[in-house]
Amino acid sequence: MFRHCRSEDGFTLFEALVALALMGLILGALASVTAQWLPNWNRGLIRVQRNEQVAIALDRLAADLSVAGYVAQASDNVPLFQGTERAVMFVRSVVGPNGSPGLEIVRIAEMNDGRGSALVRTRAPFVVRPDGNPEGGSISFSDPVVLLRAPFRIGFAYADVDGRWTNRWPNSSELPTTVRFDIKDAERGTVISGATRIHVDMGAPRPDPSSQPEAAQAQPGNGPTQ
Repeated sequence: MFRHCRSEDGFTLFEALVALALMGLILGALASVTAQWLPNWNRGLIRVQRNEQVAIALDRLAADLSVAGYVAQASDNVPLFQGTERAVMFVRSVVGPNGSPGLEIVRIAEMNDGRGSALVRTRAPFVVRPDGNPEGGSISFSDPVVLLRAPFRIGFAYADVDGRWTNRWPNSSELPTTVRFDIKDAERGTVISGATRIHVDMGAPRPDPSSQPEAAQAQPGNGPTQ
């Protein structure tokens, strides 16, 4: 009798080795291509994230500074608004879903933490002392929010009613009409600028030059004789 041997479908050892070799070549080619475009993709992603961060910071700065209020510190009619090239402090109405109606002091300034330099927004309730002065040197700021981090740096400038710009705004009887903020990328050397006008228009009254001659005529000796 003849015995019939039934063959079984499958791969030989040689065919399996060839398939593994081809798979290794394909994976190696994919790894080489990925290694070429992945750094560019990462740089592009980082650039997009930074642009979004700068846009959010510009929106936050404009929203805060545009509603800075004319809140006098004392009877001298000097509003609480202090600005330097790297920091600004002002009073505005409380913002936020959990905030109670009232005023708050906002400070936006560069600070150093464990991760380097950062532009941080902090706030504190506006409290007036019985003598009319707010809690000046004893302001306890809280709720820090990081707006920007290195390599970005902020630069503030302030314009008066005559359009003159300065990088410092000490205690003045008037608020600046416009605040400009320049955000510089220290790595790329680029600068993104933004500005906002302060909506409050209030200050100490200026003398009218046209009234000076009349004042001189009103001096003793210049009046009508009896």
